Amino acid sequence: MMGLIFLLSWLGQSIAGRAAFNEEQLGNLEDPVSWPRYLTEPDFWNRTLQNWQSELLAVASMAILAIYLRQRGSSQSKPVGSPHTATGVEG
Repeated sequence: MMGLIFLLSWLGQSIAGRAAFNEEQLGNLEDPVSWPRYLTEPDFWNRTLQNWQSELLAVASMAILAIYLRQRGSSQSKPVGSPHTATGVEG
C-alpha cells in the first residue's frame, strides 16, 4: 500500500512539475514538452530529488537517533530487554 501511495504521489508531482515547467517554457518563448518527455528532463529529476531527499533525511535521522539513544542508555528510554512495567507505564 505504501508503494502505491509513493507511486501516486510521484505521478502527481510529475504532472504538477510538468505544468510549472511548461509555463516557464512558454514564458521563455520555447515549446512546451509532453509528459513522457518531461520525465527525461533534468528539471523533473531535480524536483524529485529535492523533495524526497528531505523526507529520507528526516526518516533516517529519526531511526538512527532512536537506535543511538536507546543503545547509549538514554534517560528517555529503558534498557533493551526490560519489561514494560519497568518504566512505570502500563497498558
